[in-house]
Amino acid sequence: MSSPSSAPVSRRRFLGTAAVAATGAAAGGVAVGGYFHHRARRQASEFLSGRFFDDDTFDFTTRSALGAAYYGCANPGKIFAITSRITDGDSESAYRAFYAAGEEAKQWAEEAAGKNHRVSAREAYLWAASYYYAGLYFLDGTADPTRLLPTWKQYASCWAAVAALFTPPIERVEIPYENTALTGWLFRASESKQRRPLVILNTGSDGSELGLLVRGGAGGTARGYNCLAFNGPGQGDALWLKKLYFRPDWEKVITPVVDFALAHPEVDAKRIALVGISQGGYWVPRALAFEHRIAAGVADPGVWNVADPWTRHLPKFLIKFLDAGDKEKFDSQVALGLKLQRRSRITMAFRMRPYGFTSYYDAFHAVREYNLKDVAGQIRCPLLITNPQSEPFFPGQSRELYDMLQCPKTLLDFTVEQGAGLHCEVNAPGYRDFRIYNWLDETLGNAGS
Repeated sequence: MSSPSSAPVSRRRFLGTAAVAATGAAAGGVAVGGYFHHRARRQASEFLSGRFFDDDTFDFTTRSALGAAYYGCANPGKIFAITSRITDGDSESAYRAFYAAGEEAKQWAEEAAGKNHRVSAREAYLWAASYYYAGLYFLDGTADPTRLLPTWKQYASCWAAVAALFTPPIERVEIPYENTALTGWLFRASESKQRRPLVILNTGSDGSELGLLVRGGAGGTARGYNCLAFNGPGQGDALWLKKLYFRPDWEKVITPVVDFALAHPEVDAKRIALVGISQGGYWVPRALAFEHRIAAGVADPGVWNVADPWTRHLPKFLIKFLDAGDKEKFDSQVALGLKLQRRSRITMAFRMRPYGFTSYYDAFHAVREYNLKDVAGQIRCPLLITNPQSEPFFPGQSRELYDMLQCPKTLLDFTVEQGAGLHCEVNAPGYRDFRIYNWLDETLGNAGS
């Protein structure tokens, strides 16, 4: 199978599926684009109507941006206008449409701020940040992906402006981590600065601070929680500016975050919850298996084996190279195959970036370490696992993780009928918060919030 004469058929089979593997989860920010293997794609098309685009990345990104309108991070009419300017599958047209919307909203925000229209400035900066960030998902598919960092910086500047305009302001904090610091953002429920229960918000493989506002921050503060979002290795400025990359032993990240929280005078030490979004559905259970100062956890969705969607559809000859540690053959065969598959090249580039590898072998080998099978039984605190009906990225893993647990546990179904049956419930953030925070209220004794 590994010889040049025998590999093409298997390689073609790989091309239709392996990049699927390479695309990860979302969307705390919310992951887009590629864990959609063929079965999941058919399931999604059966459950979901009114698609914006046939291309899964384009459709999911648009759905996520539209869902964020619930918390003021977009205008639905503008999303429809943006989509009208996009050619399905044309990454350049998608990037330009979202980027132009970001530029427009940023100009409005600056004009409003200059005239001291604080609410209008905050709202327009939210729109701008949302549109800029959506544009990032398309740049790997364009002829000029060097625009990634400048576009992220546009997003980051708008987010910083937004944070300062909230009442109370969203405070940027520095969380000591090894020989550096992680950037955090503290969302306060009120200006009173009293001691409150804290929700730590952990994004996934491609999320943002804005995504954590939509998926937990706004809903939590409305219910009397303080919320702490942070950029771990491979996320946000930790990736773009500090060149810190993902690690499987996420307890080494969460423990410093908890240390920071416990030292803060506004945190009720007995009522700290940890909520993971998208691939955060792996990070959170992994951390909870070792960090026992947390009172409750949420995995949205449950993820116990990050490698499964990367490797499930690899042909046997590539699995053999991977198992044998044959880096040269694995890399050469994958590189040869990717020459014929534009979509696969795009998704591989996007998904490998936060792992910090340029070698395909190194990325596939490393991701196998992201597995909870041997540690899930160590979790002690109550854990809520969401189970979206048409989960495309980690299908079936919420139930599988639930079955592994020995701690108090709840499996929470989200359905298409509720408008919430997709990864991270991106089309229904209000209903998502309704269900998750009701559970947290009851678990942490925060009733009446």
